[in-house]
Amino acid sequence: MLWLPCLVMAQDFPRTPTEYLRQMDANGDGKVSQAEYVDYMSAGFRRMDTNGDGVLEPEELPGGHGRAIGLERYQDNLRRQFRKLDRNGDGCLNARELAAPPQA
Repeated sequence: MLWLPCLVMAQDFPRTPTEYLRQMDANGDGKVSQAEYVDYMSAGFRRMDTNGDGVLEPEELPGGHGRAIGLERYQDNLRRQFRKLDRNGDGCLNARELAAPPQA
């Protein structure tokens, strides 16, 4: 039953922007800082990095192909994405900003 782990993961996935914010908001202050965002979004990278070397090699990527990417570069991309999501420029994300597509 290979589908069971996926089903369990899907049940844990937040269904609303407010639930998503609660999962990312490590300190419980009702907003997501850049550090919280990067840490939360990096968890998937760390799970996929099966050899723990800080680089996702093609064989660690979905489908077993793609370009390798290091954790530092990945997190730099997340910081850029955070700045695009932070529409009011206050350095934190609220539920509305999390739900909106990033600005170009």
